[in-house]
Amino acid sequence: MVEIKTNESLAAMRESGRVVARALAAVRDKAAPGVRLTELDRAARDVLAGAGAGSPFLGYHPDWAPVPFPAVVCVSVNDAIVHGIPDDTRLAPGDLVSVDCGATLGGWAGDSAVSFTVGPARPEDTRLIAAAEEALEAGIAAAVVGNRVGDIAHAIGRVCRDAGYGIPDGFGGHGIGRAMHEDPGVPNEGRPGRGMRLRHGMVLAIEPMLIGGGTDEHYTARDGWTIRTSDGSRASHAEHTVAITDEGPRVLTAP
Repeated sequence: MVEIKTNESLAAMRESGRVVARALAAVRDKAAPGVRLTELDRAARDVLAGAGAGSPFLGYHPDWAPVPFPAVVCVSVNDAIVHGIPDDTRLAPGDLVSVDCGATLGGWAGDSAVSFTVGPARPEDTRLIAAAEEALEAGIAAAVVGNRVGDIAHAIGRVCRDAGYGIPDGFGGHGIGRAMHEDPGVPNEGRPGRGMRLRHGMVLAIEPMLIGGGTDEHYTARDGWTIRTSDGSRASHAEHTVAITDEGPRVLTAP
């Protein structure tokens, strides 16, 4: 079931989205060579606590996961695509880091992700991150009243494939509102003109994930959470929570 949000609800979701944006900014500011991944999680926790917000990630336990998620951010480094658990690993110069963060405030959720490098970036990483951001922008541009979910999926997939990158099958965006994951699912590749029609008041988390090596193959690491590229190539992830409105797409997790 898809909940159509009122304009008042969209305004409330914008507030949770602002908290997510601040948390991601704090994590990015904290990231440097020698910093532990747990320190990035602590930076995000401090922002959530300061805003009086909760975390939809902390304690989240889907059926496929062996244990509840133990952090408020997913930190996926280098060949990790998504769902990386922050541990005592220290960042190294040149690491490619993808951070996914959520917040709940006033009963509404926000969800966003960003990828960046630690220190000087390799040219191929710069291109990979830029392609994820371009794919996200294309998906957002397609998120207009009257379009369908397939139009978003097609826009994302076209950018990824034209750039020569892989797309991990089975992972993509989702509806969001009172819960972090709601209907409908938003694939990162698909046929235009297919799927649910978009209406004013729908809210979607749009999140392209790209595999640098060009293959779609991936596997789940031994922790039961982290999704890694099968070929060992690097990955990038970009995400925003986006409201579908009669005035056009509204990014609720923008800084």
